[in-house]
Amino acid sequence: MATAQHRAQKERPCDACRRRKIRCIRVPADSELCALCQSRSESCTFVQDPPRKRKRQQPQDNHNNNNNNLVGSNARSPASGIPSASPAQDDELPGTSLLRETLGHKITRSIDYIGPTTEYDASLLQLFRFDQGDEHVSATGSIIRRVNRNTHVTVRPSTQEESDSNIKYLDTIEGIVAPHGQALVDIYFRIVHPSYPILHKKVFLEKYGRNYHELTPTCLAAVYILALNWWSYSPNLVRLKKPNVQELEELFPKLMLDIYRRPKPSDLQAGLIFCQRPDGSSWVMMGELMAMAQTVGLHLDCSDWRLPEWERALRKRLAWAVYIQDKWGALIHGRPATIVRDNWDVRPVGKSDFPETAKDDDDEEGSSEVEKGMVIFMNLISLTEILSEILDAFFTLKALKEKVSPAEVLGRAKPLQIKLKTWYSQLPPSLVMEETKPRKLSSTGHLHLAYFCAEITLHRAILRSLDTPSTDQQLRSITRAAARARFTSAIDFVKRLKPEHLQSFWFFASKINLAIIGTFGCMLWATSETKEERDFYRQQLAEFRWTLRLSSTAAEFMKFTVAMLDDSPVFALDPSRHGTDFSDRQSNENQSPDDMGLPPGSGYAANFDCDSLNSNEYWLEYSAFSFGGVPTGHHGDSNLAASITPPDFYNAG
Repeated sequence: MATAQHRAQKERPCDACRRRKIRCIRVPADSELCALCQSRSESCTFVQDPPRKRKRQQPQDNHNNNNNNLVGSNARSPASGIPSASPAQDDELPGTSLLRETLGHKITRSIDYIGPTTEYDASLLQLFRFDQGDEHVSATGSIIRRVNRNTHVTVRPSTQEESDSNIKYLDTIEGIVAPHGQALVDIYFRIVHPSYPILHKKVFLEKYGRNYHELTPTCLAAVYILALNWWSYSPNLVRLKKPNVQELEELFPKLMLDIYRRPKPSDLQAGLIFCQRPDGSSWVMMGELMAMAQTVGLHLDCSDWRLPEWERALRKRLAWAVYIQDKWGALIHGRPATIVRDNWDVRPVGKSDFPETAKDDDDEEGSSEVEKGMVIFMNLISLTEILSEILDAFFTLKALKEKVSPAEVLGRAKPLQIKLKTWYSQLPPSLVMEETKPRKLSSTGHLHLAYFCAEITLHRAILRSLDTPSTDQQLRSITRAAARARFTSAIDFVKRLKPEHLQSFWFFASKINLAIIGTFGCMLWATSETKEERDFYRQQLAEFRWTLRLSSTAAEFMKFTVAMLDDSPVFALDPSRHGTDFSDRQSNENQSPDDMGLPPGSGYAANFDCDSLNSNEYWLEYSAFSFGGVPTGHHGDSNLAASITPPDFYNAG
């Protein structure tokens, strides 16, 4: 009898480990004391009973909308039919669970990467004794986990207070959308997830299906918030009253503030999902997300980490999503990017890093295609790497202060332009704008828009260097014609958007990317040298505005650019009463962009020495890489460019 009791005690955690919610480890296995009690010179006791399962709370009729009471005693309980109980522990997980041996996806644990300059050192950490789970319990009770020979993280169990707070928040979130939680999850994985695959669908659904208390409050709220944008895409929801999304949006920042000491990968996923709302991009939040990413070690190569294969693949996808957010966030906010090449060691993603395939496509009308979304995501990553090079070459503080000749600027721009052209030419047929399937949404629109924005960003840098009276007129004509071709191509792209594109997922930068196209057109209008050229850009901008006005009924984020153009000097002022004749700008070389109503950085500020341009070499090279794809039918300076473009330029090398 005593032997059976002793065996039973060894198979469950002692009171001290149970209070700390950590694994009760005995080294050696037949030891009377666990590692924690040995380190504290205490006896292992088994007096306390295991915590009771929480009973399902009954829904309440009244709800206090005061934000200060969101986690108080009157927070709403869920009514969606999902059991409200404590999260499953490791020994309660089914044998097929994906959560066994996971590093960062258990609700009761958070991790913190141990960097090379901390109080720890890899050479000393290698001397620690690790158990079969690669964990070491220190004398202070802290847990260190070894993920490969030289990489370690500290594991922090949640306190009871934190767990209780999470459950109250989760019940509040579920109560806001009840009884529609499951339907919103279905919408998210039908429409958003295929194009933005930063969650692991099976892991999320395993947790949610067993008990939504196993999810983090941030992740559950973010999924609901974004899914509510497609409320009408569920035939079961379209006639019902839509939950108050503002209530969730106001709660979300409080949730993020609550977890800053104990972030999990799922909190990072939640922040990225929340930022994909048309008005969700925040540079301050981006800084918080970057800190989270580094805390959980996403900037590291995890290829040889002792983790489940699905988790390594998810970490790679999530890391590159952070990279995309950082670089495009830097562009649209006009800030320095946070990620630098020397501190980024993440391998490229491949098809094997995406667990879903075409077989997982949802047959319901209005769903997104899984494989197309995967290819879009991979190509957005490679495009973002080119954008990063453009930002580093032309838009760092150092680059903006440099006195660089037009020849040097063109020399830097040429390889980047070729990379952009190569990227575009290598897009698979499935990503052609015209390639849509009946009753399926297509997110190719935001990828093509990002490409045009990257092209225009490069051309803004080129025009900035050339926009001085001393620049050779032929060089000016060629570069302006190239810019004109890019601008008109971007407008043609917007005109070709179909309802399948407009109603689908657009990543966070799309709203400002559209506005950047409008700003570029306004710059070209403002710096036009003839009335004919000025009228041309005004007409193009009017068409652009009209197209966006029509499309904005299906894609509301486009209204931002419409309003911006309405307020621009192009339309807000009567052209016949402009006090400044831009054709006389050579006599106004000391006039600043602000004096002329131009956006900052649009030119007229720097004087470049063009004496080095004593031959046609740079004109020929620039026209070659800029005009290989100029559409026919454009008149003006583009004819000059076409006439001097070597026909075999793109076929060489």
